[in-house]
Amino acid sequence: MGEEKQLRDGHAGKNKYAVACSIIGSIISILMGYDTGVMSGAMLFIKEDLKTNDTQVQVLAGILNVCALVGSLTAGRVSDWIGRRLTISLAACIFFAGSALMGLAPNFGMLLAGRCVAGVGVGYALMIAPVYAAEISSAQIRGSVTSLPEICISFGILVGYVANYLLAKLPLVYGWRAMLGLGALPSAVLAVGVLAMPESPRWLVMQGRVEQALAVLRQVCDTAAQADTRLAEIKVAARLDGDATGDAMAATSAQGGVGKGVWREMFLHPTPPVRRILVAAFGVHFFQHLTGIEAVVLYSPRIFKAAGIATRSEILAATVSVGVTKTVFILTAILLVDRVGRRPLYLSSLAGIVASLACLGVGLTVVERSAPHHSPAWAVVLSILTVFTFIASFSVGVGPITWAYSSEVYPLRLRAQGASVGVAINRVMNAGVSMTFVSLYKAVTIGGAFFLFAGLAAVAAAFFYFLCPETQGRPLEEIEEVFSSGWRARLRSPAAAVELPVSNIAGGGKPRP
Repeated sequence: MGEEKQLRDGHAGKNKYAVACSIIGSIISILMGYDTGVMSGAMLFIKEDLKTNDTQVQVLAGILNVCALVGSLTAGRVSDWIGRRLTISLAACIFFAGSALMGLAPNFGMLLAGRCVAGVGVGYALMIAPVYAAEISSAQIRGSVTSLPEICISFGILVGYVANYLLAKLPLVYGWRAMLGLGALPSAVLAVGVLAMPESPRWLVMQGRVEQALAVLRQVCDTAAQADTRLAEIKVAARLDGDATGDAMAATSAQGGVGKGVWREMFLHPTPPVRRILVAAFGVHFFQHLTGIEAVVLYSPRIFKAAGIATRSEILAATVSVGVTKTVFILTAILLVDRVGRRPLYLSSLAGIVASLACLGVGLTVVERSAPHHSPAWAVVLSILTVFTFIASFSVGVGPITWAYSSEVYPLRLRAQGASVGVAINRVMNAGVSMTFVSLYKAVTIGGAFFLFAGLAAVAAAFFYFLCPETQGRPLEEIEEVFSSGWRARLRSPAAAVELPVSNIAGGGKPRP
């Protein structure tokens, strides 16, 4: 009884080794964030050096996300085939090649090609990092560790901003190339270093490698009993016979083909719970970038310039402050997500986003309609401050929770390929915003563009409130049950979910809803 109480209290789940593995697996996301952050400043120099026009700048900004579709749509199947760990290594290798091409690019064509290659790596990274973190961690810390990719993205953006500021002092021909090529170095280190990490125990079970899965679980669980319990739950979730030997399970896995039939189950014949899961998981990805985050992060130099910040060094310094704000508030989210739950953080985040975007729209509209260099001081201050309140609001909820929530709701058999589709949707929306923002604000004014994003954020709040139930404290193997009672499952108390016994399956019974 004492050990079972310890499991429910969550003290047994906070294994430092699991956290360390999740951190290493999430480092790949730093590279993706670095590319986004460094490109925001590098575009200023690329336009001057290569004489690119606004259309080419928009294509360069958004092509990464278009090509990330290729990576994200194949990463799920690849990770089911070669494993989560090797998929992280593959993502780092692809990103290394893309960074090297961009750093050595003599012209716009090769720069675009390098950006495309890096985009494939980004697609792999965005899919695999939260999936690996979710599968190797316990329910009590899963929200925090699956948010780690977002903090790594944010840290990467900050490093990119700092690199812009420091490398801007180099000669024009070398500055932007150094900014973009620098990402190759950590990619090479990560591609090799990740091989020292353990494989996901859930992937090992799907492969029928039960003894290896148990060995990993004993590394990431605090007690042998907890490891045995989690193994039994995973075997049930993988739809494998709980009494089968490792060899028998391997044969069953090989016969069924791990990953086969997943798209049929998701899109042709989904059960009602799976249908609700897909709506929730795909929906949070669909709405994440409709809040305008990519427009603010990627085009923050233009926003600050429109608000009245004139010199290039001042603009780059202001973008560094954006990166610091983003990092600090994502760290806050990581500390809160397993304590207050996904829904309260996400919905309060959206409330802040709507208010910030509305105020930003007002400030920029007034600045734009004022005579040059004669904008009211209050409008300039409002525009600059609301950029930071927007970044803070997004980073404390919508940013990290999108990845945490979407990585944990899928059933084991659908997780990798479901996450792939979710990332693909995320990249489509990201590309749509980043490649059209300049044209959008020229058509409806920059203030009008942010009024539009504010309205879309309000729609996102309604979607999450009605269609996304709380998952806080639920073991991965029980989350499908949350969606089995219809949309009204969102009304369940998160505290009740945390108190569920986790030892039923070990005794041969079914998990209790």
